Amino acid sequence: MTLACAATLAARGFDIDLEVGEGERVAVLGQNGSGKSTLLGVLAGTLRPDAGRASLDGRVLFDLGPGRRLWLPPHRRGIALLAQDPLLFPHLTVLDNVAFAPRVGGAPRADARDRAERWLEEVEVLPLAGRRPHELSGGEAQRVALARALAAEPALLLLDEPMAAVDVAVAPMLRRVLRRVLAGRTTMIVTHDVLDALLLSDRLVVMEEGRVAESGPTEETLRHPRAGFTARLAGLNLIRGTRDGGGVVGRDGVRIDGTAGDAPALRDGDPAAAAFAPAEVSIYLSPPAGSPRNHLPVTITEVEPHGELVRVRGDDHHGHSIAADVTPVSVAELDLYPGRDVMFVVKAATVTIYPA
Repeated sequence: MTLACAATLAARGFDIDLEVGEGERVAVLGQNGSGKSTLLGVLAGTLRPDAGRASLDGRVLFDLGPGRRLWLPPHRRGIALLAQDPLLFPHLTVLDNVAFAPRVGGAPRADARDRAERWLEEVEVLPLAGRRPHELSGGEAQRVALARALAAEPALLLLDEPMAAVDVAVAPMLRRVLRRVLAGRTTMIVTHDVLDALLLSDRLVVMEEGRVAESGPTEETLRHPRAGFTARLAGLNLIRGTRDGGGVVGRDGVRIDGTAGDAPALRDGDPAAAAFAPAEVSIYLSPPAGSPRNHLPVTITEVEPHGELVRVRGDDHHGHSIAADVTPVSVAELDLYPGRDVMFVVKAATVTIYPA
């Protein structure tokens, strides 16, 4: 493994143990306060944990605990952190900003400038080499900051919400550049955007309350989420429990039937999850008859626009928040509003059951 890190920080409820393989791109997701920034700070060397050990390419970054006080400073770790704010030096040109990284690493001036030009060309802003930061757009400045991080030739590149400070119209171009330059590079990307995760990462790490809630290949994890946050991110409804015949029974007793095409080996009593898309949920004022369906009584909590549809979210009184996407006409005809009791109905054939 290129990176192995185990660390605890009691004041933040942080307790993590993870590994990143050579050339692997890992996206880290989670709600605000889940520990994502703490993780980056611990790795970058700007935040000291209470205890733990981390190594990168076989070199120990820190080893803390009883009788152990090894702590490498940030500039000796071989790690580059690209923050949301580009943090370019205002008095330097674009070229000199990027050349600064290899110069700090001991490269001769000419070599540093050659390396800077190469990376500026790679991120498609070489024509801006003579400009100062105040002459750049947000997207241009972020690409320059990316070139500076790459010019340091880090063993691990950390990206903290790389799209957060750029205009929506610029994000697709920056995302395309990132996808190209990060290929085969050991990278950890903190993001809230599922599109960033899908396009830029090989593996997804989801954090909850300072711990890893789930981890796995990006597409597979989003298709079969095991944590509530991941399900919401993927736009799915999720009910966790145990397998029981053709369905899943939650710890609260709620049952939902479905199909287990991806997990035929599941046995009764095994931990399982049932996932279904909001578009597969129909809303009725009373239970309908017909083909096998799941009937979930809910109280509507939110009614809000969702593209051309309306997302109606309901609480099933067991702690599950379930979403349905319906047309504006349906909202008007059924007179849907927060506080109204309705029936969410899902055909069993549209519910996927898989191991949890």
